[in-house]
Amino acid sequence: MSRNVQGQAGSGAVYGLGFVGAAVYFISHATSFWVGVLGFIKAIVWPAVLVYDAFKGLGA
Repeated sequence: MSRNVQGQAGSGAVYGLGFVGAAVYFISHATSFWVGVLGFIKAIVWPAVLVYDAFKGLGA
């Protein structure tokens, strides 16, 4: 039985780089510790917000 594991590697890398970039952006603009924590949470969920807005814009 052969599995194609390489097909999943690209999306994980893109999400990881996007997460790191978003975390750096949100935390660097934080004015307090709790705003930095909120920025970290935003960095985790930003892809879901992006997809939601894309579907809303497409009328789906």
